[in-house]
Amino acid sequence: MKFNTDVLVIDPAQEAARTSAFVQEQVKGQFRRTGIVVGLSGGIDSAVMAEIAVHALGKDNVYGLILPEKESNPISSEYARSHAEKLDIEYREIDITPTVESVVAYQARDEFIKGLVPEYSPGCKYNISLPTDLLERDSFSVYVLQVQLPDGTIKRKRLKADAFRTITSFANIKIRSRMIHLYAEAERRNCIVAGTTNRTELILGDFCKYGDGGTDIEALAHLYKNQVYQLAHYYKVTPEIINRSPSPDTFSLPVSDQEFFFRIPFDKLDLLLFAWEHSISAGETAEVTRLSEEAVKRAFIDFTTKNRTTAHLRELPHAF
Repeated sequence: MKFNTDVLVIDPAQEAARTSAFVQEQVKGQFRRTGIVVGLSGGIDSAVMAEIAVHALGKDNVYGLILPEKESNPISSEYARSHAEKLDIEYREIDITPTVESVVAYQARDEFIKGLVPEYSPGCKYNISLPTDLLERDSFSVYVLQVQLPDGTIKRKRLKADAFRTITSFANIKIRSRMIHLYAEAERRNCIVAGTTNRTELILGDFCKYGDGGTDIEALAHLYKNQVYQLAHYYKVTPEIINRSPSPDTFSLPVSDQEFFFRIPFDKLDLLLFAWEHSISAGETAEVTRLSEEAVKRAFIDFTTKNRTTAHLRELPHAF
């Protein structure tokens, strides 16, 4: 295999047919169900998954759920509705705020954040993020809490491990709450739940166990994010979704996937990840990507760390 900048290029028509055949076989052959339920987030992955499902099963066998909560970006639901209408599939929108609140109250989350940033008050927006300049310099993967005060000022607080885990646990309740609703819908309709995790996320662990990682099938798990975009263009997904910056949409203050997890721009990430996964040397990778060898080595170390520390996410429960 010759490693070059075209190594991730796919034949979209061929890939669409192959992935659709997989979906058909899983729904009809393995699960023996009648259709698919897809959680529509307003992002690229769920949009492409819905496209594949419609082409595999027909629009009358695909159902969309839009699952915002009170801190979701309103544009997410807007884009999700628009895409469902483009596909002409049945869909409905459910506010999952009560589901989230029933597990841990937003007030408890607010009190915890206020303990870290005293200026915080209910109504302030917040997120957590990592340094995004991994290719430019050495830096630790230490999360920072960012709070936007009413006057627009941003207060930052470096998070210790226990504080990071607590804030992440609040965010993951939202993700797992969505899965509860997806399965309730799927079981009622004799359907399966389609996941939207791509290969980039799968390898590096950017998903929530028993949340977006708790599905019946993952038809995009063999495709790097770059390749999902290629399919999006093939399917003519609406430009607003294609051009939107990928985001977890679990925090009230918007944060991109690069800021929250990957630390590397998407135009470099997948090529670097492919090289790491296929044991391409740092020197050859640097030459092809036009990065310094030191930058490539930093990326490879980060990939190794993320892949190792998230290994449990990709495993079934350990049985005695």
